[in-house]
Amino acid sequence: MSTVAPSVTPNVAPSRIKPLAIRVYGHTALLYWWPVWVVGYLFAVLTWFEGQRFVFADAEVIIHPSKNLGVIFTIVFTLVVLLTNATVRGLASAMVIAVLLAVTFLFAYLGWWEDIFRAISRLAIFMNLGFYVFFSTAVFIMWGLGVFVFDRFEYWEFRPGQLVHQMVFGGGSRTYDTRGMSVYKLRNDLFRHWILGLGSGDIHIAPTGATSEEFILPNVMFAGRKINAIEEMVAMKPIESMNAPAAVTVGQAT
Repeated sequence: MSTVAPSVTPNVAPSRIKPLAIRVYGHTALLYWWPVWVVGYLFAVLTWFEGQRFVFADAEVIIHPSKNLGVIFTIVFTLVVLLTNATVRGLASAMVIAVLLAVTFLFAYLGWWEDIFRAISRLAIFMNLGFYVFFSTAVFIMWGLGVFVFDRFEYWEFRPGQLVHQMVFGGGSRTYDTRGMSVYKLRNDLFRHWILGLGSGDIHIAPTGATSEEFILPNVMFAGRKINAIEEMVAMKPIESMNAPAAVTVGQAT
């Protein structure tokens, strides 16, 4: 009587298993508008609990007695508009910081800061509860649709030896050979990636072959942590992808 020894499958550490595909989503600058609706909802809560009721014509509104809320919200909104539309990278970032420090010290030397703070203290901006709720909800809806819906209609999928650019609407897709392909993370932008951050970054892709196109995937979330995995995927050969997990998604909010 013969017996067959059971086959033993070697255990492979999950951390060493390479994914079969890495999906990358780029995002628009709307990704960085989260401070607007966060601050707006926060001030709406403060206005609800600490606000005072006023009657204008046939409408009753709730307004917070402090003038600082409206000033802070206006400053936050203005800064988000500025920071998401200005790009400062690398050496330019250091230059901007140096200029800001120089202006700060110059104003202090001339004694202008006291006048500036005195003028700001006299500034009064009042916004009622309805404004905070409506405006914050509108921005939140646009932010959510942009980040979780519209930005997902187009993505890049890195596979062993292959890069596929998928476009959901229209069913279009383009495939690129990863042999000789250059993939790297661009230098961080001072405003978008450092201040509003969320671990995002821009990824540069340069395929080789008949077409010498270059692509930039903007505002990829967690780009710094994932660029090494993407580079390994680009260097992989198709035969190395056997028994690998299905896919890893990169560049979407979690």
